Amino acid sequence: MNSIYEFVTPIQLSIRITAVSSILVFILGVPAAWWMTRKPFRGKVFVENLLMLPLVLPPTVIGFILLLLLGKNSILGRFAEWLFDQPIIFSWWAAVIASVVVAFPLVYQTMKVGFSSIDKELEDAGRSIGANEWQVFFWITFPLAWRSLLSAYILGFGRGLGEFGATLMIAGNIPGRTQTVPTAIYLAVDTGNMTFAWWWTGSIMLISFLILLLVSRTK
Repeated sequence: MNSIYEFVTPIQLSIRITAVSSILVFILGVPAAWWMTRKPFRGKVFVENLLMLPLVLPPTVIGFILLLLLGKNSILGRFAEWLFDQPIIFSWWAAVIASVVVAFPLVYQTMKVGFSSIDKELEDAGRSIGANEWQVFFWITFPLAWRSLLSAYILGFGRGLGEFGATLMIAGNIPGRTQTVPTAIYLAVDTGNMTFAWWWTGSIMLISFLILLLVSRTK
């Protein structure tokens, strides 16, 4: 019974953490991608590179930066501790934040491609008949871009599911609390428990393959 619990718990935690983080990434990514494709402004290239930076940084570097930003001695860390009544580092929410940061560039870029493919004249036509920006987005932009947005969400889910380096840095590898499938595999290999390592590897490969099938169905 304990073996089944030890096997299932990291999978459940991974899915829960990734489900929450992918929703947050979607909420953040939609306005960011829409704004960057529709609104010219000074310093746009700098902002673009800043948003894409986590895509090229090593996950451990991202984890270290988050550790500095959210540690107990930082302003954000003290605020988070006051808000959640506990330090955010090495907590469930730390794993969520790590997944959000590493998945955001992939989601953002996919959404941006979707918004860029829409003919702006259609949006201008909606504005010409009196529609405001919210109405233009929900009546014209979103219906035309929903496949790209769905693909972005699914890809973000898959990227968050496989996150390892940043999660290990700021959330640790605490069984039943922050131990996701990638960190569980790392610990299993390190301790010589190859049976669990193989089962967890097979599980995450199956889930990842299903995610890719879903993405292909949205095209």
